[in-house]
Amino acid sequence: MAIVETSGGRVEGRETATHHSFLGIPYAAAPIGRLRFAPPAVAPPWTGIRSALEAGLACPQPPSLLPGMEPGPIGDDCLSLNVYTPAPDGGRRPVLVWIHGGGFVAGSSTQAIYEASRLVVRGDVVVVSVNYRLGALGFLAPVAAGLALDGATDNAGMLDQIAALHWVRDNVAAFGGDPERVTIFGESAGGMSVTTLLAMPSARGLFQRAIAQSGAAQATCSRTDAARVTSLLLEELGIERGGVAALRELPSAELVAAQVQVASKLVGDVFLPFAPVVDPATLPLAPSQAIAEGLAKDVPLLTGTTCDEWRLFSFATPRHRELDAEGLRKRVARRLEAVGHGDADELIAVYRKTRPDAAPWQIFDAIESDRHFRIPAIRLAEWQCAHQPHTYMYLFTWPSPAAGGLLGSCHALELPFVFGTLGAPGMDRFSGSGPAAEELSNVVMDTWLRFATGDADRHDGLAHWPGYEASKRATAVLDAEPGVVNDPAAEERRAWTGIL
Repeated sequence: MAIVETSGGRVEGRETATHHSFLGIPYAAAPIGRLRFAPPAVAPPWTGIRSALEAGLACPQPPSLLPGMEPGPIGDDCLSLNVYTPAPDGGRRPVLVWIHGGGFVAGSSTQAIYEASRLVVRGDVVVVSVNYRLGALGFLAPVAAGLALDGATDNAGMLDQIAALHWVRDNVAAFGGDPERVTIFGESAGGMSVTTLLAMPSARGLFQRAIAQSGAAQATCSRTDAARVTSLLLEELGIERGGVAALRELPSAELVAAQVQVASKLVGDVFLPFAPVVDPATLPLAPSQAIAEGLAKDVPLLTGTTCDEWRLFSFATPRHRELDAEGLRKRVARRLEAVGHGDADELIAVYRKTRPDAAPWQIFDAIESDRHFRIPAIRLAEWQCAHQPHTYMYLFTWPSPAAGGLLGSCHALELPFVFGTLGAPGMDRFSGSGPAAEELSNVVMDTWLRFATGDADRHDGLAHWPGYEASKRATAVLDAEPGVVNDPAAEERRAWTGIL
C-alpha cells in the first residue's frame, strides 16, 4: 500500500508491481442541500488516513443501456476522482485528465473501459479520471431561466471539472505528476467538455494541451433552449416557479426520472437538452466563437472522430435498415431544416456518388455521422489551426466485429484502443481482439501519449504527421494499417460548406 498527503488529508492507495492507483478521492463537497445547483465547494478535510482502494459513487443518472458501460454504484456524494501513477515519487511526469462521455447525462470515471493502468505504464504518465454532475443536477440552467434559487449557477457540471483541475494543480505533484504539463482529454460529451473548457475563462492555465474525441464545439445550448428545458422540467415535476426551492429537496432519483421525460419530449428538437449553456458568469462565449477568435491559441489540440459514429445510435432503431429512398430524403430534409440550411437532394446525391453501393440506411448514417461529429471536428480543427500550428486531426476507421459488422467504426469504438483495455469484459465482441487489434491499440496509445508529452510530430506507428491546415488537411487514419491521408472524404466534407 502507498500513502500520499493531499490538500484534504492522507490517502492510501493500492500498489502493484507496475503502478499505483488511488480511487474515489473527493475533490469537492457533496452537492446536496444548498450546494445542489451551486458551484462546487471545497471538500471537507479528514483526519487519519482515508482509504482510496475503492471507486467513488457515480453521479445520479438513468440506468445504462450499453452492456459493459455500467457506471457502478450511484449516489449524490459523487464529486471524486481517481489517480493512476507509475509511482507517487515526485517524478514530475506528464498528466492526462480524463473526462468521460455519456451525453452529459450518463457515465462515470470508473467504467471498466477507462481503467488507465496500461496507458500509465506505457507512457510513464499520470492519469486522473473525474466524475462531474450530470443531467439536471449538473446542467440545469437556473440563471438562464430566471429561477429564484439563491447561490445557483449555470454550468455546474463544467465548474465541477474546473474544480477537479484545481485539485490536480494543487495535488498531482505528490502523485508523481507535473502540474505544468496537463493534458485534458475526453470522448463524446467528454470531448465537448474539453472544447468548452477551452472557452471558459476560469479554466485558463489549468491545462496546457487538449484532446477532443468524437465531440467538438457544437454542444452548447442556447439560453433560450436552456430556459425552455428548465421550464419543462418544472412542469414535469409539478413545481411552480415560486416554489423552485423544492428542487433542492427532491430525491435525485426523481430529478433524473423527470429529466428523462423532458429529453424524450425534445427528441429531434434539441440535440442535447442538458449541456453547457452560454452564461455571462461562467461561459461568456459559445466555444465555437471563442476558439475561432483565438481564445485558446496557446493550447495544442488533437481532435477527430470514428468514421461511422451514428451507427451506434441507429443500430437498435426499429426497422432502420428498411429505410427506402423517399424515407431517406424526408429524414435528411427534416434535419437540414433544423439547422436552417441545405438541400437534402443535393446532399444525398454527393453521398450516393461517393458510396455507390450503399443502402439508404447507410447513406443516412453517414450523413448523420458527419453532421453530428466529423464536420464539427473539422470545423474545430480549422478554427484552432488558424492560431495554433500544433493542431492535429485523426479519423478512426477500424471496424467493430459486433452484429456481423453492422456497427462499422461506430461511436466510442476507439476508447478501448486509447486506454489499452481491449481485454475489458465484452470488449472482444465490441472492439475485436487479436494481434492486429493490440498493435493498433499500441499505435493509438503512443499517438495520444506523444501528443501529451509534446512530441506529436514523432510517431513510430505512423508516417510523418504534420499539423492540420486548410490547404492539405493532413489526417491520421487509424486502422489495421495506420497512415496519414490528406483530406479524406473530401467531396463529402465540401458538401457541408454553408450548412454547418
